[in-house]
Amino acid sequence: MTPRNEKLEPPSDDKRWRIVQATMQRNGYERDGLIETLHTVQESFGYLDDESLRYVAASLNAPLSQVYGVSTFYHLFSLKPAGRHTCVVCLGTACYIKGIPHLLKEIERTYGIKAGETTSDGHLSLITARCLGSCGLAPVAVFNGEIAGKIEIEHALARLAALREAEDVRQA
Repeated sequence: MTPRNEKLEPPSDDKRWRIVQATMQRNGYERDGLIETLHTVQESFGYLDDESLRYVAASLNAPLSQVYGVSTFYHLFSLKPAGRHTCVVCLGTACYIKGIPHLLKEIERTYGIKAGETTSDGHLSLITARCLGSCGLAPVAVFNGEIAGKIEIEHALARLAALREAEDVRQA
């Protein structure tokens, strides 16, 4: 094991690693800073890859299993690059009862992906969450960070189509 507080070399010369190192240093290279460090890695690189998880584990003198466990427990962390747009579908009890499984199935069918996947063109990542804490607005989905409550299938598909159209216009 690496002695605590020993500065390890980052996986590359990429300046984004300096930001990650600053986060770990601010927390004294203690395991208590694990979630903040993972958040910084994801903000910097867009997702948590195997190399990043290993580097964080070694730097914080934490078991890789703990780092991996935290990174897979919280839905805000992703082990794969995200699409240019995201759709998070709440699977909490209130949303489930109000029909969110039908919405999820329709998005999966329309885009040819399953929850947790990204379209082959990198346009859309479909994510599920255990609960978004917006039960009074059930069923709920989040489009690019914007909550949509009492969402109906047609409205959700229209929002996703609008994201595609806006992207097509920008590329033209």
